[in-house]
Amino acid sequence: MRIATSQYQAMMNASLQKNQARITELTQQMANGNRIQVPSDDPVGSVRISRLKREEASIAQYRDNIVAVQQRLSKNEVYLGNMTGDMNSGRDLLVWASDGSNAPADLNAMVTSLSALRDSLTYTANSIDQEGRYLFSGTATNVAPIAFDASAPLGSRYSFAGNVNDQTVVVGNGITQVANQNVSGLEKLLNQLDQTISTLSAPGVNPSDPAVRTVLSNNLDGFDAAMNLFSGKVAVLGGQQNILKTIDANHANVSLSNQTALLDLSQLDVGTAAIDLNGYSTALQASYKAYSKIGNLSLFAAL
Repeated sequence: MRIATSQYQAMMNASLQKNQARITELTQQMANGNRIQVPSDDPVGSVRISRLKREEASIAQYRDNIVAVQQRLSKNEVYLGNMTGDMNSGRDLLVWASDGSNAPADLNAMVTSLSALRDSLTYTANSIDQEGRYLFSGTATNVAPIAFDASAPLGSRYSFAGNVNDQTVVVGNGITQVANQNVSGLEKLLNQLDQTISTLSAPGVNPSDPAVRTVLSNNLDGFDAAMNLFSGKVAVLGGQQNILKTIDANHANVSLSNQTALLDLSQLDVGTAAIDLNGYSTALQASYKAYSKIGNLSLFAAL
């Protein structure tokens, strides 16, 4: 069978180009470590990789959200815990004030501590974050939760101006977490404290006076109710943070699994690629040599 020179040259050129293209492809793969350079290299694998990368992006966002929520919940827990501690100190002071052996001057002297406590509770309840938003106003973050009206009658000067709505943050696929707390209920204690301060400020106040004892008794009950309320809030915040830690750990496990799958799907087997590259390089060199020798042959050459 005879092969025309043009046909032979076309066959050799096609072979050379094929080998050269494969060498170039292997070189690129070895340079970046990726088995798939373009989707057409492995359409099914490319789709799987794309899905895994989308899931990884979602998980990264969830974990960022968890960090932000944890920081806020931790800050809220500290503030509410401090307020509960202040309330406990105030309750102890009122127990002492309820002792009938106190002189009027002793009761008058307690006013300074009680006033400082009232102002401290109000200040902490109206705490703001680094962006100037109130922490304990529910979703009304631009409104101070505890409002004070000096013109209102004694016992009703303090009011809760926020709301009890929840701010929710997405921390997983279909999972949301409440990121805020409120101080609704504190206004009742502050009004009782206001009445107690006014009562104990009176000259010659008598701890055995039924009216005085009623004010002190009501305020003690108010402290107990407020401490139970805020201790419950602190406990809820602790539980929420534990749940977030568990969710974040689950995300970390899923992310590790995804990363492993991505490596399996996209990472190049360098050893196999090196063997293939050497084989194609050898074949290319042999083709060039054969082409050169055959190209110099002629039907008219002397035998």
